Amino acid sequence: MSDAVTYVSKNDIAVITLNRPDKMNRMDNALMDGLCEAWQRLAKSDDRVAVLTGAGTKAFCAGADLQNPPRGLYHGVPGVGVAVDKPIIAAVAGWCVGGGMVLTTMCDLMICADNAIFTYPEVKVGFSGGLISNLATRIPHKIAMELLLIGEQIDAKRAYEVGYANKVVPVDQLMPEAMAWAAKIAANAPLPTQALKHWTSQTLPKGPTETGGAARYMTDIIDNSADWIEGRTAFKEKRAPKFKGK
Repeated sequence: MSDAVTYVSKNDIAVITLNRPDKMNRMDNALMDGLCEAWQRLAKSDDRVAVLTGAGTKAFCAGADLQNPPRGLYHGVPGVGVAVDKPIIAAVAGWCVGGGMVLTTMCDLMICADNAIFTYPEVKVGFSGGLISNLATRIPHKIAMELLLIGEQIDAKRAYEVGYANKVVPVDQLMPEAMAWAAKIAANAPLPTQALKHWTSQTLPKGPTETGGAARYMTDIIDNSADWIEGRTAFKEKRAPKFKGK
């Protein structure tokens, strides 16, 4: 796994950390690849729940690294780039900007430090990837549009008031609180826990970019498969292909 993302497993809990504190955990190719690998590892592991956080207290994630932008966000976003039926808790301190908000929006629960600040400034830089459109299905429509169309920030208190965050705590209590919530989930029966997350995910409306990202993830698997290589080779050699589902 890339050093830009770390994965630590203990007591059926995975702690996944955006690990570029010197860059305020901004998203580049290495970080998004690392996230993709982390979600895949979580899905296949015995871990029952994950806590997603950022290294340091200055920023959970300051959005895309504009000096080295990632080729695409979708493949590192849980539920879009990788199907994940296990609960994910966001533990957010400091700035949560742009793509960082895409990540927190796709988490199931969120604990915020009292210094957390959320902003989605794409309209101010002349860009949009569209994944954030599902924000309007997680919080009231007018609040979502305030964030998306004006591009200004809201603090942790406001995030809690509008239902974006579950709890606000002092910075030094962020990870202890998030881990306490994760421990409660890990102690529950995993099959109904995963089923309830899956069913809820199916119930929530999905924006076109989110739907397209999930479809693209599946086509990427096909495009990079041994079966696709075998199919082309068999066609050239004029023989029946021997597919293995890999």
